[in-house]
Formats: sequence, C-alpha cells, structure tokens
Amino acid sequence: MNRLPKSSIWMRWALWSITAVILSGSGSLPAAEPKSADPLDWPHWRGPEMNGISREKGLISTWSPKGENLVWKQEKLATISTPIVMRGKVYALARSNPESKTEGEKVICADASTGEILWENTFNVYLTDAPAERVAWSSVVGDPETGRVYALGLCSNFFCIDGETGKTIWTRSLSEEAGLLSTYGGRTNVPMLFEDLVVISGVTTGWGENSVPAQRFMAYNKMTGEPVWTTATRLRPPDTTYSTPILGVFNGQRAMVMGSSDGAVHAFQPRTGKPLWSYDASLKGLNQTPVIRGNIVYTGFSEEDASNKSTMGGFLAIDGTGSGDLTNSKNLLWKTPRVESGRAAPLIIDDTVYATTDTARIIAMDIKTGKRIGKETNVGSISMGSPVYGDGKIYVGEKNGRWWILEPSAAGLRVVHKLSLRNEEIQASPIISHGKVYLTTSNAMYCLGKKDQKPSADPIPPAAEETPVEQDPKPAQVQVSPYESLVKPGETVQFTVRLFNAIGQPVKTEAAKFTLKGPGSIDANGLYTAPAGANHTATTITAEVGALKGMARLRSIPPLPWKFDFSDKEIPATWVGMRGRNVFRVTEGEPMMAKITTIPLGTRSQGWFGPYDLHDYTIQADMRGGKNATNGNLPDMGLVNQRYTLDVMGIKQQLQIRSWTSRLEQRFAKTVPFPWKPDTWYTIKFQGENKDGKAILRGKVWPRGEKEPEAWSIEAEDATPNTQGSPGMFGKSSPDAAEILIDNVMVTPNAKP
Repeated sequence: MNRLPKSSIWMRWALWSITAVILSGSGSLPAAEPKSADPLDWPHWRGPEMNGISREKGLISTWSPKGENLVWKQEKLATISTPIVMRGKVYALARSNPESKTEGEKVICADASTGEILWENTFNVYLTDAPAERVAWSSVVGDPETGRVYALGLCSNFFCIDGETGKTIWTRSLSEEAGLLSTYGGRTNVPMLFEDLVVISGVTTGWGENSVPAQRFMAYNKMTGEPVWTTATRLRPPDTTYSTPILGVFNGQRAMVMGSSDGAVHAFQPRTGKPLWSYDASLKGLNQTPVIRGNIVYTGFSEEDASNKSTMGGFLAIDGTGSGDLTNSKNLLWKTPRVESGRAAPLIIDDTVYATTDTARIIAMDIKTGKRIGKETNVGSISMGSPVYGDGKIYVGEKNGRWWILEPSAAGLRVVHKLSLRNEEIQASPIISHGKVYLTTSNAMYCLGKKDQKPSADPIPPAAEETPVEQDPKPAQVQVSPYESLVKPGETVQFTVRLFNAIGQPVKTEAAKFTLKGPGSIDANGLYTAPAGANHTATTITAEVGALKGMARLRSIPPLPWKFDFSDKEIPATWVGMRGRNVFRVTEGEPMMAKITTIPLGTRSQGWFGPYDLHDYTIQADMRGGKNATNGNLPDMGLVNQRYTLDVMGIKQQLQIRSWTSRLEQRFAKTVPFPWKPDTWYTIKFQGENKDGKAILRGKVWPRGEKEPEAWSIEAEDATPNTQGSPGMFGKSSPDAAEILIDNVMVTPNAKP
C-alpha cells in the first residue's frame, strides 16, 4: 500500500516550467506514453461523453446476486464513490480499514474482468468533521492519454496517481495551500480533465485577496501539478456543493459548466478560467451535475427557487451562447417549477429529458418545452446516484438498495427488471464499460454481463468543434504560470507567459514585460528572485503584453523559527484561511488577532501558516477566550501541528489532541480534564515529533506570565501517524459562545536530542 510522498512542497511550488516533471520520493517518474482513448472505457463518472450515455450493445436486462449475469462480486470494492474503468482496470475511492485505528481513505484499483485487487493507495483522514460514512464522497477521473488517475480526498489532498502501479506522482494539500474546506457534510468535488489541465473546485478561504470564502475553481498542469489559473463565483456562498464541471462548445467557444455553491449555474473558459455567464437558480448551493446537448444546458435544483422563494425545486434549459448574467434574459429557454431534482444528474434520450428527484421519482420532460410527459416513475424513496443509459435501457439504483432496469417508450418508462439488495445501500452511480454494467454498493461492487458476450458499440457522435483559431489570432488574455508559488528567501521561480484569444484559444506568444507589487526582483525573462531575510512576504507578479495584463501570486516564507506579534497592525497576508475568519484588534493597547463571533459560516474554522511538508516542530501562542453574556459558554481554541489539533475546550473544560474530529474513539484521540477561566490569557504549546514510526504529540497550557511548567499537560502517540503538516490554529467562536483573542504566535524547530 502506498502513502502520499514526503517530497518537498518548497520545490514543488518553485517549478521552472509548466512542462517540468515533479520529483516524488527518492526518484522521478517518467511521463506516461500518450495513448489513444478506448471508446468503450468509462474514464469519468458520467462516462466518456460526460452525460451518462453509453453507446454499447448487448447489455444485461436482468441479473441476480445469486449468479444470473453476475461476472464477479468484490467486497473490497464497496464504496459510496462512483467508479471508473480505463485500460482494463476499475478504479474507485473508498474507505480504508473501516472501524479500526488505521481507518482512512484510499484509491483502489482492480482488474475490470475479474475484480482482483491490483493495488491500493491509502492516506489518512485528518482535520475534518466529516463522519466516516462520507469518506470517498468524490470520484476519481482517469486520463485516457496517459493512464493516470486523479482524485480529491476528503481532507482536500489532491493527487495524481500512476494508474498502472498505484504510485503517487504528485500531490497538493489544498486545505493547507488554498484553504479548501472539508466540512461535516463531506461534500467533496470531482476533478475534470481537459487537454493539459486538471481542474478541481470547492469553497476556499485562502490567503491574500482569496481569504474571503468563495467557491473557487483551480486548474493545474496535469503532468506536474503546477498551478495554472484560478477563478471564483460569488463571495460568501451559503453551502458547500459537489456539482462536477462538464465540457461543451457554445457557438464555437469551448466552455465548462457546473452548478456552484452560490446557487447559480456558471460557465467558464476551461483553458483560462475566464467567466462566460451565470444564471441564478436557487437560494442554496447546486449539487446536480448538468448535461449539455448542443448549445443548451439542462440542470435542476431542489432547494428554494431564486425567482420564487415560496417554490421548492425547478428544472431548466439555458441557452449557453449568452454572456454575463443570464438570470432575466431570453437565454432561459424554459423552466419547469417544483421538480426537486438536486442530486442525481439528468439524462437526455432522444427528445426527452429525464430528471430524478431527490425522492427517487423519474420525471420525463419534452426537450423543447419542458412540458411534463406521462406519469412519474417511482424507483424508491431516496435518490443519491445518477441513472445511466445504454442499449435502450436506463439503469438506476436507490439508496435503500433498490435496483431498476427501465425501458423508455412513448407510453413512459417500462419496468424491465427490479430487485432489492437487502442490507445494502446504493449511493454510487452505475457505469457501463466493455459490455459490463458495474453496480457499487455499501457491501460490494458487482460486475454484471452476459456470458461470452463480445463488446460492441455504436460510434460516439463527433464532438462539436471550436471555431478555428485562425479566425481570431489576436491576443486577448495573458496567462502567467505558475499562478501560485511558495518559496524560501533567495529562491527563484521561472514564470512563463501564454496568450489566448477572446474565446480562450492559445495564440502565438509575444514578449512580456514583468513588474512586481511586493518584495523580490524579476528580470526581463521572467526569472523571479525572492527577497532575502526572515520576513513572510506576499508578491504579485504582473506580465504585460501591449495593453493586456496577466497576474500570478507568490509567497516567500523563511525556514523556522517564526514569530508573529501583530505589531505591524495586520494579520499576515501569507496566512491561509485566517484573514476571512479573524480581524486585527488592539485591546488594552496591545495589537493582536481576534476570532469574532459575527462572521457567518465561519464560527468553527482553522487556518495555516506555511508549507505542508514541515514536521518535528513546536507551535506556541497566547490565547484568551471570552464568556458569552447570555449563557456563560466559553469558546474552543487551540493549535494545529502536523495535521493534529490541540483543543482547549470551553464548555467541556477539557484538553484534547485529535486527528479526525468525528472518529475520536475509532481512529485516534486523547482527552484529559482541564478547567480554565474566561477572560484570562493562557499560553498554549503544542509539539509534534516523528519517532519510531509514530507521531508523538505533547501539549501544555498555563496562565500567561507565569513560569512554564516542566510537565506536559497532555501527551499522546499515534501509531498511524500524520508525518507532516503546516502549523496553524483552530477556533470555535460561535454566537452562543464567545470570541477568542490571539497574540505572540511562535513556531520553532524541536531541539535535537
């Protein structure tokens, strides 16, 4: 089993070119040889066309768990994640070692023909409130060109894996780098591949101008993991969501479309991240993944209608050729109200749109008008996964283990086959590949197919073509890469410039003029040198080509030790997840940081200070928790070290070291009684050490100004360790508790024995 590598984030951020190969472990993995895509593979959870449609023939009409049309059953592939099939292998995200002290998450690979497990890539779950039942919420995506697999774990680890060997090629910790949230809901997004990019999204509270929460879409070079661009929807969204971006072409312009946490459907250029249009659909976030046919986007929602707050749910068709805000425009072709379809993705078969409601009713609508057709078809009570269509049949599962095979007809959906899998849940979507239907449940994965059936399929229809770039070779956009960098003082980064026309197509590169806002220097060729010294600095790099400008961002963070006393009257710009949740404060003449109670959706949060490959260090800070005037409640406050939290708990009056908040007993935690007083300053110290294959965690708390006690207040050992992680802070200052004051933050390397 392979765990994530410990290669240096410093070097990974300071790539010299967009085509560089990132080192992993002790050696380098060569670039995979390009290969033509197999049209019968299913490399995306919605299939090769991103629409839930298979062109295959000879698929099953019935099956039985006792053996009829059952090719194989594999309990080790049980998961809530929709799998993919590529190059003869099936891949999925899944829980690792459930209900044990080593419980975590994994990407698992099996032989698609036999179900034999080929490899597992396992990793810990940490710094999240999500329950174990939400592990593996996302789905992996496969790259037919290289055979690589991309996945976003529950804790915002985003990584690229060699599909043949299971070895990690590169990884990014998007929580510690960009403040990507991992919440109790466990809603984790699915990556999208396009050309040389892999795109991932989620609600982030990053650094600098990105510190205010928003759903952000981040594109990385798929070969190296280098950041290429980022873009965002509206600030302070009400939800986290899991709608997957899908690709289309609108009047010759390439676009990616998805539902967002701000309740709107958005379209962007996939090569540049340039916003194209948006449509306000709901007052809550959108989870459903849309479907595109031609120039039209079809999608639904199940929460309050943005145009009629008294109405729940709706399904709509949007003309994707528009621009800007399409909410009140003629680009809304039709809208069918009260269709509460917020999870399962729709299907389009011939001239009919099929939407599955959250209560597992399939509603048919005319593709031109949205008018309902015939009666609803009931397929259970709770819909989670999405239906797929192949060989004239719809395959759909329901959370409570009900399974249906339906046949569309002019009279409606005819039930071909149904069964109930007792004591099994179906949250993943079925998929189709090489004559087989793969059904994943909470107990197993089932491979279903006819004996001796040779795979056959109609050809996939040709994709819509973009307008030839020769029709508009004029530069209109400047892209600077890497978009994000993290370096040490004195290190260099080579920035490169790419030009794109108005519709996001690459055009001939021209010489750029580079300028800086912030410390450091840059030469005429884009080679940046970070400033010397021990300061934490942020710099914006601007590249100008004529009247056009493109920008990139960079942080320079020195080696340990660090000290922050807020004497410069601000929260450091380089801190991730902090400026959007905390404010600068002067109390009794002393500058400090305050985590206040009035920031919505941020009352329980965490933030980080530096690179995530740090280990064997000690973090210390002075903290003071207030007392709620109404109920007397105290906040929770603490520190983060190597992806562990030391929590000084207010209401419970305890001291706790933990890794995974919702799995304290099953995974790892240590708790001791610790009475403390409100409105009193305490010094909190948290040390992490890697020793003999374990993480040794030690914490102590004492009144500020008093002599530091020799004994630790709490000590714990984790035999399934988090061996690295950025230092940071944790706090819960909700309206029914009180605010937290923070001062004199220090991070130092542990003394060598």
